[in-house]
Amino acid sequence: MNRIQLLAKSSRWTLLALILITAAVKLHADGNLKPEEVLQKHLDSIGTAEARAGIKSRVIEGTTVYKVLVGGSGEIQGNAVMVSQARNLQLMLKINAIKYHGEKFMRNGDKTFIAGTYDDHSRSEFGEFLFGDSYPLREGLLGGVWSTGWPLLDSDAIKGKLHYAGLKKMDGRDLHAVEYHGKRSSDLEVTMYFEPETFRHVMTLYTARKHAGIGAGGDLDSRNQNETRYRIEERFGDFKTEDGLTLPTHYDLRFQQELKTGFTKLVDWNTTSSRVLNNAPLDPKNFEIH
Repeated sequence: MNRIQLLAKSSRWTLLALILITAAVKLHADGNLKPEEVLQKHLDSIGTAEARAGIKSRVIEGTTVYKVLVGGSGEIQGNAVMVSQARNLQLMLKINAIKYHGEKFMRNGDKTFIAGTYDDHSRSEFGEFLFGDSYPLREGLLGGVWSTGWPLLDSDAIKGKLHYAGLKKMDGRDLHAVEYHGKRSSDLEVTMYFEPETFRHVMTLYTARKHAGIGAGGDLDSRNQNETRYRIEERFGDFKTEDGLTLPTHYDLRFQQELKTGFTKLVDWNTTSSRVLNNAPLDPKNFEIH
């Protein structure tokens, strides 16, 4: 066998090995990952165990742009502040629009509070939804890794709550999908999405269908006609490392409500952080719920 034949044979074996390795990796990614593997890789993407454990509180300040995308129109810029300590959280998205001043959500342990932010102290559609089903806030999901109460930071407490659902195509790219099931019931279906390369958490999707009642005859069509659909999307991007932790600097929060009449309201909060303060001393009043 001459040198050219040996090189050709070697190249074929190298190509075959690469194909087999690629197939094995794809098979592992498509259906054989355990939720514990995703969780550990995600935690590693944030920082070392020592760096994560060293953060007791966090303040994130930034700017936000509020847009009404469907069911109205308008765009206004405002300010955003997230304050968190352990399982406590306050998220403020503040604008100075006519009659409407933004959102304010709070969590203190298992207690939650959603402020009425219209001039008459009524809540927005988003606020009203969270008031009726505070699951994203109560479970510590809202705000993702920005919050010190992000439930995935406690790997022991999260056991049994995660189910790996394979690779899913989202916005044209493959992401690891992990379903989240809390101990307390909710109408919401919650799926988290992680980058295959880094295992950074880049999106959480919440969906729910609520029936206002059953029509005459109680058949499926009448139930569907009385159904209101909800969708919440959280997207995270532009990750940067500070104090040994890699966190997103961009947070996009979107709420959609589709009424049984066909009317749809879709609003978006597009937030960019300008300052992150880890372990800043916090006043307990930040989390007081009366």
